[in-house]
Amino acid sequence: MRIRAAAASELPLLQDIEREAGEPFRSLGMAAVADDDPPSLEVLEAYRRAGRAWVAVDDADRPVAYLLAGTVDGAAHVEQVSVRPGAARRGVGRALIEHLARTAAREGLTALTLTTFAEVPWNAPYYARLGFRPLADSDPALTEGLRAIRRAEAAHGLAAWPRVCMRRDLTAAP
Repeated sequence: MRIRAAAASELPLLQDIEREAGEPFRSLGMAAVADDDPPSLEVLEAYRRAGRAWVAVDDADRPVAYLLAGTVDGAAHVEQVSVRPGAARRGVGRALIEHLARTAAREGLTALTLTTFAEVPWNAPYYARLGFRPLADSDPALTEGLRAIRRAEAAHGLAAWPRVCMRRDLTAAP
């Protein structure tokens, strides 16, 4: 699986990937998640310009998955990772997360963080298998930046289902 920076011309494809990746939420009674709009082209372009948008591509160099990341309180924060259902269960999401981990370690960041649905099998349980741990409300690693993200998600309606912040510590890159 090849991972590279997203190209500006591919941003509409990332929106399509997001829509496709959202469809499985319907089977869990989470139609509102499936129907949520993908990030706008402007938002995607801001991540791309900042060097924080990566794609996993197929043999024809066409994106099948993407990851957006930011920085929150000294950690690389996974804003979004989405995989086309037809490319799922092949290690594509894992490859994107590992790419971010290597990039973050080279940048001197201490951890990867994310917020996700606690009870969706391809969310929190999946990330736990990748080495992320859930952060309790009393955990000092649950920073103010992560708390602010959780408040924004709740305002967007995502708190209708159990959510969790997760963290994976990084070791410094050589």
